[in-house]
Amino acid sequence: MRNRLVLMGMLSGWVWSFSAGAADLRFPPPGWKDQPSPLASPHAYRGGNMNIYAGQYPKSFNYYLDNNVFSGDLFGYLYENLINLNPLTMEYEPGLASSWTISEDKLTYTFTLDKAAVWSDGQPVTADDVAFTYETLLNPANLTGPHKVALEKFNPPEVLDERTIRFTATEVHWRNLSAVGGMQILPKHAMAGQDFNRINFEFPVVSGPYRIDEIQEGILVRLARREDWWAGKRASAEGVLNFDTLTFRFFAEQENAFEAFRKGLLDVFPVYMSRIWMNETSGERFAKNWIVKQKVYNANPIGFQGFAMNLRRPPFDDLRVRQALAHLLNREKLNETLMYNQYFLHKSYYEDLYDEAHPCANPEYGFDKDKARKLLAEAGWEVNPKTGLLEKDGQALTIRFLTRDPSTDKFLAVYAEDLKDVGISLTIDRKDWAAWMKDMGEFNFDMTWAAWGSGLFKDPESMWHSKEAERRNGNNATGFQDAEVDQLIEKQKSIFDIKERNAILREIDAILTREVPYILLWNIDYTRLLYWNKFGTPDTVLSKYGDERSAYGLWWYDEDQAADLEAAMAEERGLPPKPVVVRFDEEFPAR
Repeated sequence: MRNRLVLMGMLSGWVWSFSAGAADLRFPPPGWKDQPSPLASPHAYRGGNMNIYAGQYPKSFNYYLDNNVFSGDLFGYLYENLINLNPLTMEYEPGLASSWTISEDKLTYTFTLDKAAVWSDGQPVTADDVAFTYETLLNPANLTGPHKVALEKFNPPEVLDERTIRFTATEVHWRNLSAVGGMQILPKHAMAGQDFNRINFEFPVVSGPYRIDEIQEGILVRLARREDWWAGKRASAEGVLNFDTLTFRFFAEQENAFEAFRKGLLDVFPVYMSRIWMNETSGERFAKNWIVKQKVYNANPIGFQGFAMNLRRPPFDDLRVRQALAHLLNREKLNETLMYNQYFLHKSYYEDLYDEAHPCANPEYGFDKDKARKLLAEAGWEVNPKTGLLEKDGQALTIRFLTRDPSTDKFLAVYAEDLKDVGISLTIDRKDWAAWMKDMGEFNFDMTWAAWGSGLFKDPESMWHSKEAERRNGNNATGFQDAEVDQLIEKQKSIFDIKERNAILREIDAILTREVPYILLWNIDYTRLLYWNKFGTPDTVLSKYGDERSAYGLWWYDEDQAADLEAAMAEERGLPPKPVVVRFDEEFPAR
């Protein structure tokens, strides 16, 4: 599970001017005007197709129902937010809303929709559409769990006129603007009266820059750029969203996707497996620069991954067992033998909150079988000499590991051996993506491998607050509950200074690492990227805060370069090399 599409919940720099007696703040500020993206290349032009690796086929393309990275990306091409984020400054800018105001008490948010905003069928985007989206997400019958969390802090909106809507929050919270402004607005006239839980793959009416052109179930979905997109003539649309079509191809296994990439079926391949990066990126295609291999460093926030444990059921409700299980995972060995020491080992759930001024002092759980045995004994688990398994109250200590990816088997095999050595049995329960998501949403698992993305402005509520522990299809996958963490989450809600919030997050982080809801794994702080040398890219290759997915909006199909690639392959000659390492901060000033 890679939930990188996190609420970017911070009021922009403009909002720091709140003061006693101030009138409602109006946005955008005086003098603001729409401008081209600072990240877009002036050399970009439109046309062509990009074939993209999309992982396993999801249970739904409706991001509000299937909270995964791919569905979030696809939905973002179809439906738009009221307000957008500048890709460089991260300040809010107009989207569907041309302007908005925030009341002095930071509770009331009024949005005025752009008069030019229309749906793909020509109908205007109205305040009723915004109200309908809010009502749909908050409807208890709809399986929109994670999206309810922030919106529940608002009263039902008031439609003031066709183009104006007002939201009033029940409490001051730094994320309030992003909560309502970040909603992807749905067409009331096309969706009202339907069972929203069944709107999964067909979206005939959209407002965004692309529409669904073709679906081959389990194989691909193709998006086509809309020439009649209402915002297509804006200055901010220049040099971005360049591809006529984006073809997302689904593969259940990364190895199969890589083979498809090598054959040219995929154009871009982000490498998540060290073995591929280290051992399988050599040969003629790489030596002659037909395929570009790059490490891209930028300010993309670092998420975390780990073995999530279901604290709602024994034995994972016992901290000593969770700590023991953490001590039995030999991360150093796995990193060395299976990942070529390419990764750093997690010490935190919020890695990018630490630096020289804020060193990480979280508790660590190194590989230590003696400590694990001691903790398990303290928890009442004793080895049955007949079976060799740990038992308590006549029940053996067994773990059903829910997985969706065969590539995890080699890691689990090492872990299972060390578990077995102390008397714990681990069995693998493999499901496809849809079945895995269903089991996760219904809390039907012991342990699973989960990877989460991050945002610049981190909101701990949906994943760590106790009230989210029993929300179906929510983000609190482990069922974590802690009164001290709840208090800290409540404390940070009304703090608008990000440095103060981050200090509180470090306190939360220390508690999380102590309580071990996840056995933390490892990560990298750059993007490993392979692509066929037929695209134009900005000097920075990716955006400042994005991963490989930012390429889909910033790159373009270069006809001359594609022809040169084809000729070079036919003539078996090389192409000019591109930088092996790209660092955003070094490249952007040169632009």
